[in-house]
Amino acid sequence: MAEFSFEGLRRFPDGEAENLFAVDASDRLILDEAAGAIRQFPDSVVVIGDHYGALTLGAAALHGAHSIRVFQDPLSGEHALAHNADAAELGDRFDNHELGEGLLSGARVVLMQLPRSLGELDEIAGAIARFAHPEVEVFAGGRIKHLSPAMNDVLAKHFGRVSATLARQKSRVLLARDANPGPDMYPQREFHADVGLWVCAHGGAFAGTKIDIGTRYLLGFLREMKPDARTAVDLGCGTGILASALARTRPELAILATDQSAAAVASARATAEANGLSITVTRDLALANQPDSCADLVVLNPPFHVGSAVYAGIALALFDEAARVLKPGGELWTVYNSHLQYRAALTRSVGPTRMVGQNPKFTVTVSTRGDFSREELLP
Repeated sequence: MAEFSFEGLRRFPDGEAENLFAVDASDRLILDEAAGAIRQFPDSVVVIGDHYGALTLGAAALHGAHSIRVFQDPLSGEHALAHNADAAELGDRFDNHELGEGLLSGARVVLMQLPRSLGELDEIAGAIARFAHPEVEVFAGGRIKHLSPAMNDVLAKHFGRVSATLARQKSRVLLARDANPGPDMYPQREFHADVGLWVCAHGGAFAGTKIDIGTRYLLGFLREMKPDARTAVDLGCGTGILASALARTRPELAILATDQSAAAVASARATAEANGLSITVTRDLALANQPDSCADLVVLNPPFHVGSAVYAGIALALFDEAARVLKPGGELWTVYNSHLQYRAALTRSVGPTRMVGQNPKFTVTVSTRGDFSREELLP
């Protein structure tokens, strides 16, 4: 077995930058606090929310855990874990699962990075309480700046005892014991009369059952988007609002909705079903599983954060992917915070780009894919 080192972990396939890290002090603290429990139950460990593999591989290499069951919402996290596991020769010590009974059945130890969303924490904690062993111990940690007293309250809904460790290196771990099982409340849903759609959301879906203001602004341009289009892609679909609105407004379109988030994909499927719409939804890293020149139209509301860090690279990569899958003459419609000034990047990646709308916060542009090779798109 190769020697394991936290410093050897990488973020791949996510971007690397000076302000972005594959491991932090909270990973180390979670593993230290859980060391005794892991060694007592080495074959009954579940890891949730592992960013790049530090928790899973640390539990295996440092404390002898095996048959580890892992749930990571972003597909990039699964790929990063696999990449780091191969380098550490630990690929046989874990398996990936969806959030649910298969992940948690009989688990005695749960190691978890606390999510930012209280809804996501609520759904995860509820699933642990329902499916894990009644005496399960949950070690949920994070950086203190990202923790809130409300997280204790959420855990207390599902566990009889919740306590906190001493802080170390600006990190803390919440300990939850005495599971209190309750009904599954997810996905939640809400009807938005102004757009005539039900929006369904699992706990980890961005904006929950609401319609974020950028998406709401882009909805006003649906009928202008490439009138002769027959195939459309909602890239980074979230809860599937744009895909569902397109399907409702333009039923002639064959629509693919794609997102790397498991919660988003499950939410988008639920949204389509709740509205009686036929949409293909898939979990993918951008559009990695789609062929070149396969779409007439792509709609995109790109993120510009990785966790709490501002990182424009994710949007630029999505622009490149949109360019790859668009047919010549195809259109990419993008909404973004106006201060980001993406128009030049869109022109470089896709083709001629014009502004079609702007309000005090957001800009909407349409970029038209030229009839030229991918190499000619590069500066």
